[in-house]
Amino acid sequence: MTDASVQPTEEVAQTPLREFSNYREAAALVDKLSDDGFDVSRLRIVGTGLRSVEQITGRMTVAKAAGMGAIGGAWFGLLIGVIFGLFVIGIAWWAVLLFSVLLGALWGAIFGAIGQWSTRGQRDFSSVKTMEASSYSVMVDVTHADEARRMLGGL
Repeated sequence: MTDASVQPTEEVAQTPLREFSNYREAAALVDKLSDDGFDVSRLRIVGTGLRSVEQITGRMTVAKAAGMGAIGGAWFGLLIGVIFGLFVIGIAWWAVLLFSVLLGALWGAIFGAIGQWSTRGQRDFSSVKTMEASSYSVMVDVTHADEARRMLGGL
């Protein structure tokens, strides 16, 4: 059984409708056409001139890595504690949960610290990577280009 809304896309020639310097404006145009009832499955947003941007968020030390590892480990320990807690009755449930969280935090801190220490100072910062394009083109199927341009009117 297949979902009617998910169909294989046909290769249809497309033509540029508008070009923008940022994604937000391109998405706003698609949203406007959608609000006006245009079949937006006939559109594409194509980014060109892709580049990787890495935003540095701060300094990373062994202690900070251990702290972040402890937080991640505590969450994992909470998950494991809840699963094991299903088989425990009464006050022991809290003991299993607490033990799992503490053990997870301990191991997370150890692995976080070892991981940062092993870089030997070659990457002493934390960051977030994103992909950006220098421009975004809203492309439309050539068979629907006139309709889209008419709907956009004076934009």
